[in-house]
Amino acid sequence: DALPISAWCVPCLASIEILQELCREEELTCRALGISRNILNEYEVEYLCGYRKTKGTDFYLVKWKGWPASTNTWEPRKHLRSVQLVRQFQEDKTRFLESLKGRRWASERPGKEAEAMTYVIQKGKQRIALRRWEEELNRKKTHQGRVLVENEVDFELPPTDFHYINQYRPTPGIELDQEPLIGCDCLDCMQGKCCPEEAGAKFAFSERGQLCIEPGKPIFECNSSCHCGPQCPNRVVQKGTRYDLCIFRTRDGRGWGVKTLQSIRKKSFVMEYVGEVITSEEADRRGQLYDSKGVTYLFDLDYVEDEYTVDAGRFGNISHFVNHS
Repeated sequence: DALPISAWCVPCLASIEILQELCREEELTCRALGISRNILNEYEVEYLCGYRKTKGTDFYLVKWKGWPASTNTWEPRKHLRSVQLVRQFQEDKTRFLESLKGRRWASERPGKEAEAMTYVIQKGKQRIALRRWEEELNRKKTHQGRVLVENEVDFELPPTDFHYINQYRPTPGIELDQEPLIGCDCLDCMQGKCCPEEAGAKFAFSERGQLCIEPGKPIFECNSSCHCGPQCPNRVVQKGTRYDLCIFRTRDGRGWGVKTLQSIRKKSFVMEYVGEVITSEEADRRGQLYDSKGVTYLFDLDYVEDEYTVDAGRFGNISHFVNHS
């Protein structure tokens, strides 16, 4: 079978730096490249990538935001307003030199200063890529909580074949029921005969929105056919993630993971596992591929019938990264 167009990847024809340079030359704007009309002829420090001391004065090599590396310039410390950028440069350089300690001949290693600058530049470029990815994720997400990205472990860049989505994405041939068949007439869903009871189930949430049913039991929330409003206590999952979460690089080789940036009460809803909805047959095929790679993103939708599976491998939300937390 032919793969869909979205499954193909091709090499980039030009680097980001070259595209930025072309924008400058032609006076074009591009949001994706960080080139706006206001900054076509303005200079903003993106990161520092070199250091030298001349006649007692500290100079830093500056990479200018939205300009190619060929336009980098040496600037005295007093011209740099951002204390954070100078601190970041020093921390990156120190981290690299510290990593050499204990190694044989490390103190006499020729060219270690040049290697340190290479490390600093790589980290600077990586932070730009991660910042752009973070901005993209926050543009696409529809929930309240922020998504942050952090990597202080290695040089890994954002995944190139992952697409952020907010809702299930049915594959061709699968139709999901979008409109609910029935809704409740409750004035107070905590007290009335609400949707869960109509379905023969227990009310899933406490007054504080925490789960109060046993694992494996179904959750029946109020829907668009119900008379209750958005503040109904039986509308929790549909409101999405309320907490600020961070996609971070783990230090024990498990790749990307997810951590919370604030305290979360036990049994509170955090996120929904979202991805492509595929048939069980397709899940078997993809499962063999995932097994060969030592990963899996498959989750069976088997409460009623074992007919469909969610695959968050290429399309998903922040829950895609929970596997490695």
